[in-house]
Amino acid sequence: MKFLSENGKGILVCLALAIPASLLGKLFPIIGGPVFAIIGGMLFAPLIRGKDSWQSGIKYTSKKILQYAVVLLGFGMNLEVVMETGKQSLPVIICTITTSLVIAWVFYRKSGMDENTATLIGVGSSICGGSAIAATAPVIEADEEDVAQAISVIFLFNILAALIFPALGTALGFSTTSGDTFGLFAGTAVNDTSSVTAAASTWDSMYHLGHQTLDKAVTVKLTRTLAIIPITLFLGIRKARKAEQDNGNKISLKQVFPFFILFFIGASLITTVASGFGVPASVFVPFKELSKFFIIMAMGAIGFHTDIVKLIKSGKQPILLGLSCWIGITAVTLIMQHLMHLW
Repeated sequence: MKFLSENGKGILVCLALAIPASLLGKLFPIIGGPVFAIIGGMLFAPLIRGKDSWQSGIKYTSKKILQYAVVLLGFGMNLEVVMETGKQSLPVIICTITTSLVIAWVFYRKSGMDENTATLIGVGSSICGGSAIAATAPVIEADEEDVAQAISVIFLFNILAALIFPALGTALGFSTTSGDTFGLFAGTAVNDTSSVTAAASTWDSMYHLGHQTLDKAVTVKLTRTLAIIPITLFLGIRKARKAEQDNGNKISLKQVFPFFILFFIGASLITTVASGFGVPASVFVPFKELSKFFIIMAMGAIGFHTDIVKLIKSGKQPILLGLSCWIGITAVTLIMQHLMHLW
């Protein structure tokens, strides 16, 4: 009862915001529910009275429910299928992730940009957009404005990729009789699942390939998602070492270790083992849908704590970084596919 009295109001307002944002996200998948939720949170925050009574629940949603979303995301990962069908894409994925993270690090060092924002944009661009940002934010203790800034940048280049990449694939002479080439391209060069799906589906429609491209792109995207595990673990260890240097006191890894990632791995293993015993994949669909909804709720909570004026004023550097990561990833993907004689 104490939990509900302290957090109930804030959780309910995030839930009320998440429902229409989720519906709008389904109507406009290229934008996605999380973006609608952040915008809604920023717009409705000034209208809420007695904000103090809401703050605890909103903070709980932006922190804890965001972690629960990452855990539930694991139920969509059949590791055996992902690794088996993702072998071809693994070299490309490793190169694109490395490229994006290096660009983000260099940009941060040279521009003096906020480190957390640069990290979130680098990770979001290279791995899986909003899901990667959701997993990374608690580990580096990013604040709401860092997350909102990163999500906004990812959203911008998601839309551009979904609109431009099918035409780019045609201009580059990708195979139009098979979805493998463009599927690999979309799965590695597009940030978020919604835009990967949009770009791949467009290619299937353009060349009457059924769902070949979509299947390939989604599998590659899932393989990329696995990179959440080593990246968050690395950031957790790095944070512990940095805290020791700054404070002069030894910080135990337990204090900063992202334990929710272990539950993410556990959920993935449950799906993998259950599928091996013949449990249909449809059983895990509700968990994946709940994960998406929890992310939308958390983004709404982040929107409530975000200053829209400050977000716009500070947007130049994050957009430039997002553009740099986007161009770098796209170029490396194309170079790798060409070297591997895939087009």
